Amino acid sequence: MSYFPEVKKWRIPEGAVQASFSEMARDGNEGREGIALWLGKRHDCIAEVSHVLLLRGEGVVREPDLLTVSSDLMNDVADRAIELRLTLIGQIHSHGEGYSMDLSITDRKYGVVAPFFLSVVAPDYALRPNTSISECGVHIFDPQHGYRRLSDSEISERVELVAGGVRTVVVGE
Repeated sequence: MSYFPEVKKWRIPEGAVQASFSEMARDGNEGREGIALWLGKRHDCIAEVSHVLLLRGEGVVREPDLLTVSSDLMNDVADRAIELRLTLIGQIHSHGEGYSMDLSITDRKYGVVAPFFLSVVAPDYALRPNTSISECGVHIFDPQHGYRRLSDSEISERVELVAGGVRTVVVGE
């Protein structure tokens, strides 16, 4: 069994999207990129999000066109995921108005590189709370080809928004 089993579908509660947009909008209101991480479990080729992880403290730097997370803070994220017996399934971060919904060079070079990791880019600093997932850039890390953006038809086939909430966890206070 692989540590990174294949994922054919991501199941994301609507509450995870709402909590993530709310978190990113805190920074968007200040003209900066924001981020939220998604934790959950993988089984039977499905990754299910159950927790939204919020990053705090000096280990995360948010700028108008750059977001960085220190390795120390990512270690804290890993420790919390292990404690909760969950896996880091994906992340969502925002880009500013007029920026592409593609992953930036920095996103690709310094972002999480793990098979079947979901990386979503929200538009307009996440200041439009009713933004649909199809209005975002939805990317997966394909172990054969690296990151690639999903087409609209792939999003509707592979990303399932479901009713329900999630637990919110803060790391780095």
